Amino acid sequence: QVQLVESGGGLVQGGDSLRLSCAASGRTFSTYAMAWFRQAPGKEREFVAAANWNNMITQYADSVKGRFTISRDKNTVYLQMNSLKPEDTAVYYCAAANLGSATIATTARIYDIWGQGTQVTVSS
Repeated sequence: QVQLVESGGGLVQGGDSLRLSCAASGRTFSTYAMAWFRQAPGKEREFVAAANWNNMITQYADSVKGRFTISRDKNTVYLQMNSLKPEDTAVYYCAAANLGSATIATTARIYDIWGQGTQVTVSS
């Protein structure tokens, strides 16, 4: 059974850092694009960051560019979040899709494997 399990969320103050982890199991994800999305209360799920299979291609939402970094190591993908702001408060989801070696995607419907989410709360 394919699983993505996120961890690392929590309650922090504005300006602090957090690192989210997403551990993938059940198959080899070496050819999979991996991404992070987030959903705040009352809002739609939005794209945060994505990386292709070897992390050579990455893309970020404008709202997190320069503050967040996506990386991966074998079957784990990370999201390093620095200079956190209250508007970063959301449930963060890890997602995977087998897109081949050279592509990534920023649209949620492209990803067919999802984790359960981890809560990130940033106080002002």
